[in-house]
Amino acid sequence: MTAKNIQIITTTPKAKEAEKIANLLVDKKLAACVQVIGPITSIYKWKGKKEKSKEYLCLIKATRNLYYKIEKEIKGIHPYETPEIIATRIIAGNKDYLNWIDSETLS
Repeated sequence: MTAKNIQIITTTPKAKEAEKIANLLVDKKLAACVQVIGPITSIYKWKGKKEKSKEYLCLIKATRNLYYKIEKEIKGIHPYETPEIIATRIIAGNKDYLNWIDSETLS
């Protein structure tokens, strides 16, 4: 099995912003599905100060060849100065689901 499918994660401070990202990516056929989860609690250091924030997590299902287009779209509307945008390869999964990702994206 080739790892051509990916899952990208990003977080936003508000549900409305996460849903905006989700709708944009699905409407442009860059993602087959975006799940919005939250609120979650994030604890991190930013500019030397420990922070605690309520955030919303987007789980984006796509194909690897679309990563840079997805990153560009997220950066274009994301409210954070440095948004988390991390992709991991899906190395195994339900073949029918992975085929569905392929059929619902520009790949």
